[in-house]
Amino acid sequence: MNSKPSSADRIREKKKLFLNREQKIIDAALALFLSEGIDRVTVSSIALRAGIGKGTVYKHFLTKNEILVRIMLDYEESITKCLAAGITKAEAGESGAAAKAYFESRLQRPELDRLVQHLEVRLLDAVDVAPQLEQLHQMRRSNEDSLNSMITRLIDRGVLEDVPPHYHYLACWALAQGAVELCFSRSWNYRLDSEDLMKFITGVGVTIGNRGQYRDPSKLSSSKSKSSSKSSSGKS
Repeated sequence: MNSKPSSADRIREKKKLFLNREQKIIDAALALFLSEGIDRVTVSSIALRAGIGKGTVYKHFLTKNEILVRIMLDYEESITKCLAAGITKAEAGESGAAAKAYFESRLQRPELDRLVQHLEVRLLDAVDVAPQLEQLHQMRRSNEDSLNSMITRLIDRGVLEDVPPHYHYLACWALAQGAVELCFSRSWNYRLDSEDLMKFITGVGVTIGNRGQYRDPSKLSSSKSKSSSKSSSGKS
């Protein structure tokens, strides 16, 4: 004798279907934004691509901006997850793991990274998604705190250059940012080895800031002055 599903089972199944449909909307929207650009895509075209009614889309997202910010949050969460795993490995002795995870998560799909950057500029002052944007900033602040702690420990262990921790992760950000732009540069994007190039840049990024790479010009000048002073004293 078959037993009927309980109310709890029905609720779980309904929630599962709801979330699956929501992901279907996001996947459809992302594919359209990447192929057609942000402004050309409408809620109607997203619904058509997802194979559902326009009204159904509004059951999940009240505005197009909510779809845009959801794409941003999903992307930031994926970077955060990869970065957290990398930090764990770095703490266990694999010093370049966090940088490697960061570069791989951003350079795996440069077109998505660039889209998210454009979305952030577009939504900078969007009032209707202000709470979601604050959630995005909280994730980034949390990542920054974790990086500061990890980098400080690596500096203390003599692995990284003894400079302010943010120098290290902002140098990684700058390299990753340039790598993404490189993929869309009219001067260079004709090359067929982009995937290998991104791997090479990742390898460079892993070693950024290792102890022995950096020489502070002011300290070098000071050292030369002291050396010159000692030499003069010896001659007299």
